Amino acid sequence: MKLSQGVAAVLLLVSGAAAHAELSGTVTVVSDYDFRGISLSAKDPALQGSIDWASESGFYVGAWGSNIDYGDDYDGNLELDLYAGFAGETEAGLGWDVGFVWYLYPDSSSSATRDEIADYPEIYGALSYKWFELKQWYSNDLSGSDEDGFYTEGNASFELPAGFGLNLHLGYQYGDAWDGSEFMDYSVGVGYTLGNFDLELKYVDTDLGSGDWAFSSDDVFNTEGRAIFSVSTTFPWGGEE
Repeated sequence: MKLSQGVAAVLLLVSGAAAHAELSGTVTVVSDYDFRGISLSAKDPALQGSIDWASESGFYVGAWGSNIDYGDDYDGNLELDLYAGFAGETEAGLGWDVGFVWYLYPDSSSSATRDEIADYPEIYGALSYKWFELKQWYSNDLSGSDEDGFYTEGNASFELPAGFGLNLHLGYQYGDAWDGSEFMDYSVGVGYTLGNFDLELKYVDTDLGSGDWAFSSDDVFNTEGRAIFSVSTTFPWGGEE
């Protein structure tokens, strides 16, 4: 009897939360998986997807995945990110967001010839107002290095005529994990919404020259300037207006 009452209570709580929450999913195709200026798909296309649950209280959880290519030295073709956070906005329009991400590589393992891609955690905090966002990331074990890694980024979005949008990004990688390899990345993109699909063409680059970064080799972990095109759609689709 007590067990059934407990189950009923849990179901009531879950149904109550679901009534004030939103479940969504996004599918994206990109010409190159760009992560903070670094190509994690060896400049090849990537298929990415996410599922997100967000409540009216501001709490959210989600999962995001993408194919990756770390070259012949590493095993694994999949990245899976699990995340949770809390976001909100003041009456004055100041937005905030704090959360946690766990980067996982479920199909990666070490062998005599290939290394395993290490899982690692990262926390973040962001403030936003109107068209601008400032975001700080931190990991105490960046990429399994057992060393600190920081990433500070600023993002800006502006509406353009004819339904286009301008997206600007500037970020800086630093910390003990980078061991003198700190660098800046930036991007300029133009987006457009066509029905249920969001399109963007952006130019991504870093302040590194060819061969400056010790980990970069040809297309693997490429940090050179390049154009990236993406198409994404989020479900459920809204009704026709």
